[in-house]
Amino acid sequence: MVLVLSMLSKSKSFYIAGLIPLFPTFTLIAQLIVFQEQGAQALQKTALFGLWSLIPYTVYLWLIYMLSTRVSLLACLGFATCAWIVAAGVLLYGWSLFYR
Repeated sequence: MVLVLSMLSKSKSFYIAGLIPLFPTFTLIAQLIVFQEQGAQALQKTALFGLWSLIPYTVYLWLIYMLSTRVSLLACLGFATCAWIVAAGVLLYGWSLFYR
């Protein structure tokens, strides 16, 4: 996978390197296990949580977009990662209050 990402980042279609890591490899495995262990309703709830989990990722990408030309790479990635952690924490807290 790293080789594919490296090759794509050097091509004219470098932006596709941002799509490849989003292939749901681990999601497929997790959803299969959830369905087998908990059933269809748990899988449905897992999918809903997956949709909500796009919010922290959106926060991360938005900060990367905004900061990439303003601060160093390390600062950009650091701020974005910290924001993802905070947003994910808020999501987990909110989920535990409303969807348990």
